Amino acid sequence: MGPVSGPDGVSAAVARLTGQEVGEVRARSGAVTEVALRNGHVVMAKRGENPGAVRAEAAGLRWLADAGTVRVPTVYGHDRHWLVTEHVATGAPTAEAAVRLGQELAALHAAGAPAFGAPPPDGPADAYIGLAPMRNHPADDWPEWYARDRVLPYLRQAVDQGALTPAEAATVDRVCDRLPALAGPSEPPARLHGDLWNGNVLWGADGRAWLIDPAAHGGHRETDLAMLRLFGCPRLHDIEHGYRQTAPLADGWRERVPLHQLFPLLVHVVLFGRGYVDRTLAAARAALGG
Repeated sequence: MGPVSGPDGVSAAVARLTGQEVGEVRARSGAVTEVALRNGHVVMAKRGENPGAVRAEAAGLRWLADAGTVRVPTVYGHDRHWLVTEHVATGAPTAEAAVRLGQELAALHAAGAPAFGAPPPDGPADAYIGLAPMRNHPADDWPEWYARDRVLPYLRQAVDQGALTPAEAATVDRVCDRLPALAGPSEPPARLHGDLWNGNVLWGADGRAWLIDPAAHGGHRETDLAMLRLFGCPRLHDIEHGYRQTAPLADGWRERVPLHQLFPLLVHVVLFGRGYVDRTLAAARAALGG
């Protein structure tokens, strides 16, 4: 493999994975580059340092696409370090697009998964959420799985890193101890995007919303909705309205939002430090009802 950084690396990877000649390489943010092909199509090339992360993202996009519900970029090709996907032209969020996204998200969740924690077909068990490792280990019981595989690994890592004190961690431990009582009515495993914060929703120029950068797995459908609320999302009320039109949520779902936000908040503590501790502890206390 030739150079993997700079325009030459991007061009070589895109040409090899698409089978098309590259016309123009347009620099974008971070590891993502927009590339125009000589046939007139535009693609996105994403550089990943971890082969497992590239494989997981490609498998996740294909699994979400297979449901035939939400719109996700087509995967044109990937290898150990590069993922090449369809380019999405963006526009402004509209109420119509948001309602439709909610309806499509409900349909995606209803497409289901084999188990909680199940990875996408051909996806690795050792996946990623953003830059953080995320283990996909199938289980039948959501409260037990959510504590064991989504909350506690990041809680322990945060303590080991010194980002959380043992006394602070004890509040989150209490949530895990009480999860069977806090989880609400039993739900079947849903097909989740898995990292559905505002930055992973693209409002397309075609008037529809697209989802990118999944950490897809089988989980609880309320987790995707809680992530949309985590950092705010345009037209969130309309998204939730469209969702509930299609698939009503169990009583108390709003009160359970902090419970489902504990996982991504702890990921942020692990990745970015104590700046997210206060919000994490507030979510834990809210999940406990205090």
